[in-house]
Amino acid sequence: MSFIIIVSIVIFVILITWCWHNLGKIEKNKKIVYIILGILLIYIITSIVFEISRSKINYESKEIKDAIANMLNLIFTGLNGLLVMPYFAKQIDQINEKEIDKKEFKKKIIIFAIIFLICLLFECGYLTDTQKGIMKIYSLQK
Repeated sequence: MSFIIIVSIVIFVILITWCWHNLGKIEKNKKIVYIILGILLIYIITSIVFEISRSKINYESKEIKDAIANMLNLIFTGLNGLLVMPYFAKQIDQINEKEIDKKEFKKKIIIFAIIFLICLLFECGYLTDTQKGIMKIYSLQK
């Protein structure tokens, strides 16, 4: 479990650093707000995908379900954040620097959101398989 926590911390450090850099010349307070809101939004989305994926899983106890949920939400929030947030940060910076207009921004975000939703469908299946695998390992250790 400590390995997973260390990997998650590294993922979040990379995520925050990458987003900070991609936000460019935006003032520090706004960068912090954008990053916190982004991570919070990704966490909510990841939690919803996890809840959908767990509907097919029967857990032996609430403690096991909570431990698996916390672990997978932590990992996948970081991974989903790496897929999404740096791109959005760069787009926000381009709007701020007036490199693109709002119409182009909306178009890019919609296309990217559709691609991300398709990825979330695959992630849902992967999370289901991962939970089943963890439950098999747990039952074999009994």
